[in-house]
Amino acid sequence: MTTTAVRPTAAADWRALGTSVRLVTTDPALLDSCNLLLARHLAEVDATCSRFRADSELSALDGTDGRPTRVSPLLAEALAVALRAAEETDGAVDPTVGSALEALGYDRDFTLIQEDDRPVRLTVRRVPGWRRIHLDRTTGTVTVPSGIRLDLGATAKAWAADRAARTLARAAGCGVLVSLGGDTAVAGEPPAGGWRVRVQDITGPAEEPPTQGPYATIGLHSGGLATSGTAARHWRRGDHTLHHIIDPDTGLPARTPWRTVSVAAANCADANAASTAALVKGTGAERWLTGLGLPARLVTTDGTVVTTPGWPLSTTTRTTIRTTTPPEATP
Repeated sequence: MTTTAVRPTAAADWRALGTSVRLVTTDPALLDSCNLLLARHLAEVDATCSRFRADSELSALDGTDGRPTRVSPLLAEALAVALRAAEETDGAVDPTVGSALEALGYDRDFTLIQEDDRPVRLTVRRVPGWRRIHLDRTTGTVTVPSGIRLDLGATAKAWAADRAARTLARAAGCGVLVSLGGDTAVAGEPPAGGWRVRVQDITGPAEEPPTQGPYATIGLHSGGLATSGTAARHWRRGDHTLHHIIDPDTGLPARTPWRTVSVAAANCADANAASTAALVKGTGAERWLTGLGLPARLVTTDGTVVTTPGWPLSTTTRTTIRTTTPPEATP
C-alpha cells in the first residue's frame, strides 16, 4: 500500500523497524518536529518489541521459564493488542508463532534472510497457542511458558502507527498520517476530502501510480487501513518459496487463494489483524470480513479483485471510506 496526500500537506519518508516509514502532516511547518517525535517513538517500539534484538524487552521473555515477569507499560500494551487480535480472529493471528518463523529461517531482519539459501525441513506442527500467554494488566506482568517464543510482527507495526498518529496529532494540533510498511493510521483533522491513500498490489513510490496491476485511491477520514500479502516478504530455502504469514494450525506459511488483502477499520491494529487473518482463513475470508462490517479489497493470486460492502467498486476511482474511531482507541 502506498500513501499520497494533496497540498498543503507535507511528507517525510525514511525507514525504521525494518520497513518503510511515511509521515504526512496537514501543517508543513510542523513536519520536522513531528518527525523527530516519530523517530523517538519507533526507536522505543524497536527496543521493546523486536524479536531480532537480543537486548529487546520481548527477547528477555524467552528466558523467564513460565514465571510471571513484570514488563513495561509499552510492552504490556503491545501484548494486549496482540492477544486481542488473536481472540477477535479466532486464533488466526497468533503471537506464539515465533519458533515457527525461526524454523523457516526468519530469524533475523528480512533484508538478511534473503541472502541465506540453506534448506529447511518443513514440519507440520501447531503453534503453542495464544491462550497459554497470561497478561495481567493490573500487576503489569506477563507469563510465557517455557519453550514459547513470541512474535509481534502481525500486530506491532499497525499498533505503533496508531499510537504514533494519536500522539503526534495531540502534540502538534494538526492532522497526521503515519504509515509503517503500508499499515496506515490517521488522527486529527484530515485534509479536505480525506487522506488520499492508494492501495495496490505492487510496492512502489507514493508519487507514481503502479505500472501494472489494479489499484484503488481512497479518501480516509479516520481510523486505519492495512494491507497484508504473501508476495512482499518471501524467501527461498532449498526447494521451497516461503512467506511470513503463518497458519497457526500448521506452523507453516498459510496456503491461501489471496495475494493481498486490504481492510479499513476503526484503527490500524484492527485493520491489520483482519487483513492478516483473511489470508490465513483463505477461501470464504470475504464472507468473514463482510460479517464484521469491514470494507475490504481481496486480490486472488491470478489478479481477480473481490471487494466487500463499503469498498470502492472501481479500481482507479478515488472514493471515501469512513470509519468510526473510538476517542482514544486504546486496547
